[in-house]
Amino acid sequence: MTADGAPKRETWARKFDFLLACVGFSIGFGNVWRFPFLCYKNGGGAFLIPYLICVVVGGVPLFFLEVAIGQFMAQGGVNAWLIVPLFQGVGYACTVIVFFLNCYYNVILAWALYYLFASFTTELPWDSCGNSWNTYNCTMTRNSSLVGINTTFVNGTELPYKAIDPTTEYWENKVLAISDGIDQPGNIKWDLMLCLLLAWVIVYFCIWKGIKTSGKVMYFTATSPYVLMFILLIRGCTLDGAKKGILYYLVPDFKLMQDMGVWVDAGTQIFFSYSISLGALTALGSYNKWNHNSYIDSLLFASFNSGTSIFSGFVIFSVLGYMADKLGTTVADVAESGPGLAFIAYPAAVARMPVAPLWSILFFIMLILLGLDSQFVGVEGLITPFMDAFPKLREKGKREGFIAILCFIQFMVGLSMVTNGGMYVFQLFDYYTGSRIILLVAFFECIAISYFYGVNRFYDNLEMMFGYRIDPWMKVSWVLLSPIFCMSVFVMSSINYSELSYERPSGDYKYPDWAVGIGWFLASLSAICIPILAIYHLVKFSRAGRPWDVLKPQLHEHQLRPQDKKSSAYVSNEMQSAEAPPPYAAFAEKGAESVAGHYDNPGYVTHF
Repeated sequence: MTADGAPKRETWARKFDFLLACVGFSIGFGNVWRFPFLCYKNGGGAFLIPYLICVVVGGVPLFFLEVAIGQFMAQGGVNAWLIVPLFQGVGYACTVIVFFLNCYYNVILAWALYYLFASFTTELPWDSCGNSWNTYNCTMTRNSSLVGINTTFVNGTELPYKAIDPTTEYWENKVLAISDGIDQPGNIKWDLMLCLLLAWVIVYFCIWKGIKTSGKVMYFTATSPYVLMFILLIRGCTLDGAKKGILYYLVPDFKLMQDMGVWVDAGTQIFFSYSISLGALTALGSYNKWNHNSYIDSLLFASFNSGTSIFSGFVIFSVLGYMADKLGTTVADVAESGPGLAFIAYPAAVARMPVAPLWSILFFIMLILLGLDSQFVGVEGLITPFMDAFPKLREKGKREGFIAILCFIQFMVGLSMVTNGGMYVFQLFDYYTGSRIILLVAFFECIAISYFYGVNRFYDNLEMMFGYRIDPWMKVSWVLLSPIFCMSVFVMSSINYSELSYERPSGDYKYPDWAVGIGWFLASLSAICIPILAIYHLVKFSRAGRPWDVLKPQLHEHQLRPQDKKSSAYVSNEMQSAEAPPPYAAFAEKGAESVAGHYDNPGYVTHF
């Protein structure tokens, strides 16, 4: 218990739990349905060159920076940025982004659950026409030569005809029951709503008791997808046409590397797959013990993450090659990205395999497990700042109730995405709330640590934790390479910006101006946190007659370097009554055991 009677902060039960949580959180849908598509679209094997460059200059340094800040401050995504109070808005921006992400990410889990339940049958329902949801456009042949508007007679009436395969009709007409636009929300689809509710119930019971419980769950959810991917890979490689699909995925086209869009795709993929600027990595790092070597974990994580992305490409394209071979068409005609890959292209290919329901069940279980640990770590990243700000919430009963309230709020937001017009709302959230904004957030993270806190001071802090000085590459990246990387990708993606549209068989749907305005408003809710909190802290410290304190880190004594302790120091007025935490030397004598519990004491020391 802390001095005020609140429960102490938890730490990971085992060292491996932290790495497993990072792997589970960051390795998700994007590795399976986004990376393989980007790879073949942007030059096959040649895409790996800009991708790996982005990993080195952006992915690993930014990932480690967020984790290290959380571990050093032992606070979640908001209070951790009291390391430079002027930039605490970065933490609030991350919290807003991860809230929006949680709301729409669980909708994908709801879709996957829907398909999983539909797979328990002798014949997959999306493998045939003639069902109640099919139209006269339905055709069993998926071939680009058939795509084009002709006419046909239905009940004596001549109507426009455009060939649509049954898998697409199942997705659009049965699963989504999609309307003609975002201005036609229609009704809630109760079957999807129940799947969404089930997804939130599963997430809730995975995290309600804290990280020690969720850490155990992740031993299953983070490792099982690899077993299932390996099984699907073996099955895919034994199919006719698999070689054609894999070659299409890997054969390099170096000329495409001159295209700016290739570098934008590589950079944004790093942010998606490494889960940067969401605050969750800071939360995960905050549960580490003081001397945990998160630097090595970050390097191992990069290997796992990027390796999984490349590996999943073989899983996906071996099956797409088989599908193209069966239909007598090219891989380009069947390859899709995002939900189109997971819920149209791959299910269509699986439906043509022997014992199709079995492979469908395995695929959707794999998707659910990939998304599940990503989701509950994302929710944990949202919860942690509240637990840090109000330690009493950690008490038994209060934590469970508070988490239930947060999950319910996010479930209610998600209901807008399981209506007839829900897909349009989903695309709006996905396109605006966490795309370009995260690049700006990461840029300010680098600036705050490198130029305001001091990159050399932070390197000294890391040495205090790890017991040795890490190589200078991280310093070079934080000071120069990573900020340039973030701003370059931001500028290039802004140049390539196009208004949101949604591709449907009937044609591309263009969002109305008011919907685009809502999208930008949602995006601004996170970005505006940075200047607002900066102004707030400037005004607060100025009124107290200490305007320069806005740049001074609020640290405990054990976090100070020897040279910091010799300088002038004071305990801020609002915290003078708090009992000072024990010095770092005392922890060193104990073998640098966990110092997590002392952070529940608000006795910060702010130094010059």
